[in-house]
Amino acid sequence: MAAQNLQSVPAELSRGESQEQSQEAAQREADGQANFDRVMAEDSRIEPRDWMPDAYRKTLLRQISQHAHSEIIGMQPEANWISRAPSLKRKAILMAKVQDEAGHGLYLYSAAETLGQNRDKMTADLIAGKARYSSIFNYPALTWADMGAIGWLVDGAAICNQVPLCRASYGPYGRAMVRICKEESFHQRQGFEILLELSHGTPEQKQMAQDAVNRWYAPALMMFGPPDDDSPNSRQSMAWNIKRFSNDELRSRFVGMMVEQVRVLGLTLPDSEIRFNEETRKWEHGPLDWNEFKEVLAGRGPCNAQRLERRREAHDDGAWVREAAAAYAAKRQAKQSMTTKEYAA
Repeated sequence: MAAQNLQSVPAELSRGESQEQSQEAAQREADGQANFDRVMAEDSRIEPRDWMPDAYRKTLLRQISQHAHSEIIGMQPEANWISRAPSLKRKAILMAKVQDEAGHGLYLYSAAETLGQNRDKMTADLIAGKARYSSIFNYPALTWADMGAIGWLVDGAAICNQVPLCRASYGPYGRAMVRICKEESFHQRQGFEILLELSHGTPEQKQMAQDAVNRWYAPALMMFGPPDDDSPNSRQSMAWNIKRFSNDELRSRFVGMMVEQVRVLGLTLPDSEIRFNEETRKWEHGPLDWNEFKEVLAGRGPCNAQRLERRREAHDDGAWVREAAAAYAAKRQAKQSMTTKEYAA
């Protein structure tokens, strides 16, 4: 009987310790939630080591990884035109822009890594077709004028959407967006200048510019995401101060910007229903084909298969670079360890 009592003591202690640990964990959770709520109320920032709700972390990872993938896939339509640019100057400018996009992807992958997501995992999900990226990059770039339309419309929409993200509640994301937006403003001006030159060129060049604007206008408007009534994530992202404006608000702002700028270009927007609503004080546009948007997101757009295949090829072709970098890093670390041991001895 005494032996049985002695055996029960450790079990009781173990249960007591377990309860104490559970209470401490619950207290840390409560304190973390209180701090998170305070930061949201103060419109301040959460940093990587701060406690955050799992849903907040998941939302950030979804948004940041999609953004990073978009930058990487978005290099393809323009990189295809580097060798076909009409002059050395145009070639150099376009090459610099494509390099910028690669840098943007790296900034954003780094921001996602601070949330505990492995970059290799994100890349694997992308090339396997499991991860999403912006629908706009699944459309073909058919002529040189498309470089102008992409810069003016696509990068213009990106700026409209991303400038508010500089104030995102997650610190690494907001800070990454500051530099990205500065570079995107250069991209937008570059696109505008291409269209301006073409629109003041020959009749054929002006028609080429107008055709490019006609094809990229609607996909650019859909870049902001589905209508607010059909956007499941937008409201919560705004409540957490990740996003600052709804999809429809951003789309309306963008239309207002384009209406003024297209006049300078001497071109027209392919939308006869654009108007300024005096009651709401917002710009309104004609209907968009949201079925097309969903088809493209589902992987059935004009260039979905091609874009992912090119990304897989690039990933495979770059394997030797990654292996060489890893081998060099391991060799350098081993050398440093040996030096440390020698000093210690």
